Amino acid sequence: MALVDTVQPSARAYRPGKPKLDWLHALRAMRRLLADKEDTVQVFEIMRALNGASTARGYHRLLATPEGGRIAYERGEFARRLMDQAWLDSLPEGSLGAAYRQFVRAEQLSAEGLAEVSRTGATHADEPHPYAWFGRRTRDVHDIWHVLTGYGRDGLGEACLVAFSYAQTRGLGWAFIATVAALRARSARTYPYVGAIWEGYRRGKAAAWLLGEDYERLMAEPLEVVRRRLKLPPPTIYGSIPAEARDRAVPKA
Repeated sequence: MALVDTVQPSARAYRPGKPKLDWLHALRAMRRLLADKEDTVQVFEIMRALNGASTARGYHRLLATPEGGRIAYERGEFARRLMDQAWLDSLPEGSLGAAYRQFVRAEQLSAEGLAEVSRTGATHADEPHPYAWFGRRTRDVHDIWHVLTGYGRDGLGEACLVAFSYAQTRGLGWAFIATVAALRARSARTYPYVGAIWEGYRRGKAAAWLLGEDYERLMAEPLEVVRRRLKLPPPTIYGSIPAEARDRAVPKA
């Protein structure tokens, strides 16, 4: 039997060529997202339309890190680990994992729920291709980044984390969402909303590259130790804005 015949059809089907930017699709998805910030499907639509080669670049950057070759070789699906409630419960108090556990349970979130949203309208979300795997890995650590950065799930917190994510990934989809959020926040002058979003970008630039971390090991480490090592001091501008005012930062369309 020829070697090519032993490859699964789904593995052969995914041939990522030079990505094309689809600004019209991104604009339509953005309009829907502004109307309903909980419509997470639109975030993934924007990412697919604009993130282009950033996933491939991120994967190759991972390979260049000390642990990246092993992580890429093992190609673990982290969402499955995050859905293991016994494992989450085993993580020590004060750890990143314990903070994540408290966060997702309080917010009624799940890694599999986010994965399901990402599959909506996607053709290759679960393909056994290194770039697709790296995209899933980036998706699965989103809520961990909420915990690491100190940004909540309010409108301003999400906008700040989006700006942070652009600095970390260089994906244009993140830049587009952050820019639109900042432009709309300019009309609300009561608090420094735009400054908080800009601070999110600066924090992402100053921090260590989070996608190069071994997250399974990271989850057991003390949260504050992890934050210091990854150069993630608390967000000062976001933290200065009252919690009840943070959802007013990005008005609906």
